[in-house]
Amino acid sequence: MTAADESTIEIESPVVADGSALHRIATDSQVLDVNSRYAYVLWCRDFAATSVVARRGADVVGFVTGYRRPDRPDVLFVWQVAVDAAARGGGVAGRMLDALVARVPGVTTLETTVTDDNAASRALFAAFAARHGAQVERSELFGDVLGPQHEPEILHRISPIDRGMVKE
Repeated sequence: MTAADESTIEIESPVVADGSALHRIATDSQVLDVNSRYAYVLWCRDFAATSVVARRGADVVGFVTGYRRPDRPDVLFVWQVAVDAAARGGGVAGRMLDALVARVPGVTTLETTVTDDNAASRALFAAFAARHGAQVERSELFGDVLGPQHEPEILHRISPIDRGMVKE
């Protein structure tokens, strides 16, 4: 993606009608655990304030889904990050993470899980931490509970986020 292409992408809150596009992008990624189309539609309705989409014109080309941890409202848990193949390579995922943290007040910690075989996601979150003056702590969150067919999910806890460095 060229710099000109990147400048045509807007980061916004999702709306219910975006749910099908999120499902398509997740499916096309071939790396995410894909939820039902219904789950993505609900996510766009119920967690729009803690999620973002990247739009090129009317088309959704990426998304980040997240939520505040109920027991820790200062923690934003990022559930999934995906960028459509045609929009990859231009920093869209990083822009979406930055925009999301800028939009959710009071967040001092970002959490996500990444399997060890997902180097691209590890790099994305390490770069996010560096941009926001934070450290990354890693520990296994879910291992055997997911079954033998699933790689362990490694929790990446990024904190403290320097709110002065947060820019949309």
